Amino acid sequence: MRDRQYLFNDADWFSVERNQLQKMGEEITAVNGDRLLNTAVDDLARYFESKFNVEVPALITEEIVVDQRETKIDVRHDPRRWIDDRSRPVYVPGTEVEVEIPFTGDAEVFRVQPTSYTLNPPRAEIRSNALVLRISGTDLSAEGVQQSINQTINDIQSYLSTLRTNAAGLNQQLFQRAKTAIESRRQKLLADRNLVGALGFKMKQRDGNQRTFSAPEVKRKIAPVMPTASSTPYKPEPVLNNEDYEHILGVLDNMVHVMERSPSAFHHMDEEALRTHFLVQLNGHYEGQATGETFNYEGKTDILVRSGDKNIFIAECKFWGGPKKLTETIDQLLGYSSWRDTKTAVIIFNRNRDLSRVLAAVPETAKQHPNYKREIAGNTETRFRYCFSHRDDANRELLLTILVFDVPTPQ
Repeated sequence: MRDRQYLFNDADWFSVERNQLQKMGEEITAVNGDRLLNTAVDDLARYFESKFNVEVPALITEEIVVDQRETKIDVRHDPRRWIDDRSRPVYVPGTEVEVEIPFTGDAEVFRVQPTSYTLNPPRAEIRSNALVLRISGTDLSAEGVQQSINQTINDIQSYLSTLRTNAAGLNQQLFQRAKTAIESRRQKLLADRNLVGALGFKMKQRDGNQRTFSAPEVKRKIAPVMPTASSTPYKPEPVLNNEDYEHILGVLDNMVHVMERSPSAFHHMDEEALRTHFLVQLNGHYEGQATGETFNYEGKTDILVRSGDKNIFIAECKFWGGPKKLTETIDQLLGYSSWRDTKTAVIIFNRNRDLSRVLAAVPETAKQHPNYKREIAGNTETRFRYCFSHRDDANRELLLTILVFDVPTPQ
């Protein structure tokens, strides 16, 4: 690498942005089909977001170190000196000051020209984790050297500031772009498999079919790890659509309104008795429908919807017993069976006086659970919605809605 090379002068930002998006799309297309189908969409999208995120360097100016050494200076182009032959180097004793500026971030970004730049970019040597400025001359002064250092640092910071704005525009769209590409490929893969499956013939196993996906290393950057997932053939499982899920939750809400209007009728009921009233309402909406889905008891499961041999909706009804009991209830839901995209709910009845304390404890408890993945939009004051992973497979996700109802106590 040449000393004092021009920074921010190799590739323009628009080509870098275009290349990042193109390479991300190509890598999504290259992921093994079964691996892609068996991986949670958001987890895979975050992996690609992390991999193609552009991390603009930040100078650590408080850790600058300076060194000085003797050197020889070529003065043949110095107009102040009388030199007979300027076609050859003329060396005289001089001094060189070396300034090392540590930085964090991707060193390659120092080669990128931002959308706003000058015709005379700053110059420095790029090392693995530091920029090196060299100032040399035959009559250096502390004031002059300091002024030169400050000017160069200011120029570099100006370029980095513009690049941060450029990179923010790219980085903010990576997750959604990756998610859209992944979902599009998932739909294509599933459509193709349904097409072949409808033919009624045995699927042929291709020789050398890739069973795992290994992500290439990201240069000068800690490589993100592809989410762990099986490459075994993907088998679609039944799901409860969001419209039916919302309707079920609405039926539960309406039942609570009945309880609020007639508190004396429900005052002495235990969990099982209250659950029975919910089941009556739910069966009134769903039993006998074309889907054949019914609400019933199974073991200690409070409310269960099955499709074939798969649980697609499970709910637990509990009186509030503190954060520990809520954690145990979530564990209970996670332990029922393996499922994909299953919709679940925890119905909490509160007969204490301090409902605000319960509402404050619910999100804090849920987010501390080891299987918590993220919060889902749509929360209200008494409704909390989250994405959780199955206890044995992080790629098997379930939607958990926690409903908190204040059961009135007659006066």
